[in-house]
Amino acid sequence: MADLGNIFKAYDVRGVIPDTFNADIARAVGAAFARVVGGPAAVVAHDMRPSSPELAQAFADGVTSQGVDVVFAGLGSTDMLYYGSGALDLPGAMFTASHNPAEYNGIKMCRSGAAPISVETGLAEIRGLAEEGVPGYEGPKGTITEKDLLSGYADYLRDLVDLSGSRPLKVVVDAGNGMGGHTVPAVLEQGLPLEIVPLYFELDGTFPNHPANPLDPDNLVDLQAKVRETGADIGLAFDGDADRCFVIDERGEPVPPSAITALVAVQELKREPGSTIIHNLITSAAVPEIVAEHGGNPVRTRVGHSYIKATMAESGAIFGGEHSAHYYFRDFWRADTGMLAAMHVLRVLGADERPLSLITEEYSRYAASGEINSKVVDAPGRMAAVRAAFAEREGVTVDELDGLSVTLPGGAWFNLRASNTEPLLRLNVEAADDTEVARLRDEVLDIVRN
Repeated sequence: MADLGNIFKAYDVRGVIPDTFNADIARAVGAAFARVVGGPAAVVAHDMRPSSPELAQAFADGVTSQGVDVVFAGLGSTDMLYYGSGALDLPGAMFTASHNPAEYNGIKMCRSGAAPISVETGLAEIRGLAEEGVPGYEGPKGTITEKDLLSGYADYLRDLVDLSGSRPLKVVVDAGNGMGGHTVPAVLEQGLPLEIVPLYFELDGTFPNHPANPLDPDNLVDLQAKVRETGADIGLAFDGDADRCFVIDERGEPVPPSAITALVAVQELKREPGSTIIHNLITSAAVPEIVAEHGGNPVRTRVGHSYIKATMAESGAIFGGEHSAHYYFRDFWRADTGMLAAMHVLRVLGADERPLSLITEEYSRYAASGEINSKVVDAPGRMAAVRAAFAEREGVTVDELDGLSVTLPGGAWFNLRASNTEPLLRLNVEAADDTEVARLRDEVLDIVRN
């Protein structure tokens, strides 16, 4: 098979249908996956994109061609696939392109127990085998067995977070025509004191209303308007494969993912005092401060789910959060699940008469720029120029755990990272107020772009 370097990324497979990714490639990757990961069986699920059923079936055929059985779960969210991998103790593959446009599709793969597969932990080997051609297998083919995972997934989450004692809440949910429209009714609409107001629950992988990417403020406009219009207590926005969740307060204002990380961390620390909490290096400085204030052990990591999950495994952390609204739970096989994070927020809100804006205010201490992308020709050169401009200043600390992180006297900081897949530098800035954020942002961008 031709070079697959254009679709194999750092953590997953992603390409344009059918130009760079098609059923033949999915079949070859399935066979390679079976050889690299091994085991008696694998669980496979897919999202609502038009190409997903065919690709998932081709992948399953590739797996069974190597004598490995397939548990075929059909439609599901990525965190439902992780539930299947954990509960069944099987490796898994989820067909989705997450928040990418309709013409894309891809595969997120994991080992048994939802353990991540990245370039360093098997993805490069799978790519190599798929390109070279998997050697023929002489034994009997595996079988494909269909299995419903949705009900077990819903029961598992509801056992982890009991919402039955909540005060009545009106919850607007924007599924963005993605898999949240499939999972939210199963988890949140069955016998709970929640009035769910649905937005775009119809499964449609062409995304007729707006892209299923809640990190883009443009994609929150409809949810914000509906929260205000209905007088709802909270709004929830899921991405296409429903593994990320973004929260809107009762005023229709976004709650930063760092504040959600801090809120959930405090809840988990009440349950297990002194536990370790993971946060990536772009998460607000408020997160480690709040974790420490509540007796927890904050641990800083690189950006990316494989790093978060590996650090959680090494440290025994109970919870981890990222600036991108990915939330990881030890009790969910250290995998990310936006649904479980949303349930924690609902439980806190349901036990408190105050509105969500007042509850989350204590977790939002600083002003932030959000992620700002700059297209550059020479990313290493621009990074070096920024480092040179700041490193020798008095009281400045610099580290390169992931890109370039610079902390200034007084606590303002920024991180500059190169994209894994595009000629971009990504800048995040945090400071005491918007004025200081703007000043630091403009100074860095002037170096990056000029």
